[in-house]
Amino acid sequence: MLLGIDIGSTTCKYVLADDSGKIIDKAYERHNTRQAEKVLEFLIKLEELYGLRAGRDRVYLTGSGAGQITKLIGGKFIQEVVAVSVAVERLHPRVRFVSEIGGEDMKTIFIKEEGGKKSRQVYMQNVCAGGTGTFIEKSARKLGIDQQKLSSMGYRGYTLHRISSKCGIFAEADVNSLVKAGVPVEEIIASLFEAVVYQNLSQLTKGNTPLPEVLLLGGPNLFFRGLQEAWRHHLKELWKVRGVGDFSEEEMQKLVYVPENSLFYASLGCIYTAMEEEEGGVYQGREKLEWWVKEGQYEEKLKEGKRGLVSSEEELEAFMRKYSHSVGKRIQPKKVPEVIVGCDFGSTTAKAVCITPEKELVFSCYTMSKGNPIEDAKEIFRQIKEYLGSGKVLSLGITGYGKDLLKDILGADVAIVETVAHATAGLHFFPDADCICDVGGVDVKIMILRQGSVVDFRLNSQCSSGNGAFLQGVAERFNIPLSQIAERAFLAKAIPNFTMGCGVFLQSDIVNQQRKGWQAEEILAGLCYVLPLNVWIYAGNINNLAQVGRKFILQGGTHRNLAVVKAQVDFIKSRVPDAEVYVHPYSGEAGAIGAALVALEHWRKTKSTRFRGFQTVENLEYVATTSKDTVCHWCPVNCQRTFIDVKLQEGEGRPWSKVPLPKGWVRLIVNNSCPKGLVEDEKELRVIKERMEKVKSSFPNISDFVRKEAFRRLTRT
Repeated sequence: MLLGIDIGSTTCKYVLADDSGKIIDKAYERHNTRQAEKVLEFLIKLEELYGLRAGRDRVYLTGSGAGQITKLIGGKFIQEVVAVSVAVERLHPRVRFVSEIGGEDMKTIFIKEEGGKKSRQVYMQNVCAGGTGTFIEKSARKLGIDQQKLSSMGYRGYTLHRISSKCGIFAEADVNSLVKAGVPVEEIIASLFEAVVYQNLSQLTKGNTPLPEVLLLGGPNLFFRGLQEAWRHHLKELWKVRGVGDFSEEEMQKLVYVPENSLFYASLGCIYTAMEEEEGGVYQGREKLEWWVKEGQYEEKLKEGKRGLVSSEEELEAFMRKYSHSVGKRIQPKKVPEVIVGCDFGSTTAKAVCITPEKELVFSCYTMSKGNPIEDAKEIFRQIKEYLGSGKVLSLGITGYGKDLLKDILGADVAIVETVAHATAGLHFFPDADCICDVGGVDVKIMILRQGSVVDFRLNSQCSSGNGAFLQGVAERFNIPLSQIAERAFLAKAIPNFTMGCGVFLQSDIVNQQRKGWQAEEILAGLCYVLPLNVWIYAGNINNLAQVGRKFILQGGTHRNLAVVKAQVDFIKSRVPDAEVYVHPYSGEAGAIGAALVALEHWRKTKSTRFRGFQTVENLEYVATTSKDTVCHWCPVNCQRTFIDVKLQEGEGRPWSKVPLPKGWVRLIVNNSCPKGLVEDEKELRVIKERMEKVKSSFPNISDFVRKEAFRRLTRT
């Protein structure tokens, strides 16, 4: 028998055939970073069910994870592009272009024929997951779309938005912006399909024209209907522009297609290569692979990487005794008649706390961000109203990315900068702290304190390196729930080396380490280990931690992960041996607590509030518009902004706008990349200037008037 095994970055496939090439069995399964274990499982099954036998049958292997396994089981390694090309040329002699999109790589193959001889030209992307199946699935998970729904979602007929196609990190930021702007998920997914095809045609063709027939291979091309539609749409336009032909939709269905067994072409290529060579690649059995799975790989990994986050059960128990009680602590609800509310509208979640005038925490709630700050606010205040009943809100403070948008809509008394809110929350519990380190979903804040005041701070909000969302995204890719990251990371006996710094390079590191056989818990432990370097050195630019002080406070949702806390404690104490490291008792709610404490101070001074009330918030009417009329033209970026129009009695309206707004409505502009995007067009500039002139006329600048008069040249009469 002949066995072809394809060990990819996310899946393992095999095809078992007789010596004539007739398929006996095949399988396609995710390995969840356990490549060697999955191949061993395949071999045991094939030996038991079909009599696969060492010394007689032949096995050819391909794929990014096949190198080490080939040495262990015998057989012969075939480069994956060669394997795919062999299968394509044998089964589809008319095909001239192949796109294969995998879990974490992409490749295009141009097949040319001159003088009866065929040649291949191959272009690959294998160091970044941008534009791959993982890239699409990760974005879909963020949008709450399951696999079945994603497979059926289309491309045609939807408004498309710009999503970076070259870099997975930047693409994720683009998706976040679209979500925050309230763009429908159908449009975001269609835009993802657009980005993937654009990446292939702009980067992986190197200016060459793909000619018909075109073969689409790999899981994403097979499973995502919208991706096939995007391919046909773009190739139809490209062939028309470049003079290849003007084809109908029916013709495109025949010229661009997904073949039967499209998932197995690399494995089939192994089978056909074995048939051509007639000898070699003899299977040597599974004994060495079994040894590798049980013992060998850990010995090799310890040489290449580092020991795990904990070296013994005793060390883990001592750490858990000290820190487990302070991580994940919850505010216990307590009924009171009057509260001060603090809200933190973050990028991934919205949180709120209620405190009494005596600063007692009596309630907390949160919701995953729905992308629209008004919907987030409605859900948060619904939960507060349910808790408070007929009670009264004395004051409202808000912080987070949504504070400026929501301040007037909710009637907030104070809108606090995030660094101030988090410093206030940290100092409330630890008044003698020297440094507060807040690691949130998409940003990192380091506040250096002296005598209870912030004297310096560092903020990193532009790079995913070192934040919680990056860690969560990797865990989700491995199908590990957020709550189990620490538990799995502590199981790792060895961890791979990761590069400190840019999230893009870190993503590439993950892909490469995965190909070397590092498993999910080991990769997660490695990311937890490198997180403090990214927080303190890369993001914070603090090389001498001893100068910061001795008492460090860790807060932010990411520090609910005990594996991250362990890495942070070890890192800080390696630089400051006598350091005291504490975790904020309510690390995830710190921003909201800080906002509530500042709002309390406001109430003590004014004894009044601007809060509009639960009924007003619940009944807020709004309309979100994203169209060609909302595009910003102040610079070449042309941001696809979203106008969120809210009905408020005092609204002045915008009858002059391209998207007219009647009186009694106010407009929020989101999804702009710079402050210029908050101004619609020249008409609004004129309106703003007219208002400024009226203000100047009513309140003249006396010092400016005196300056002009004092130096005015006098003329003789």
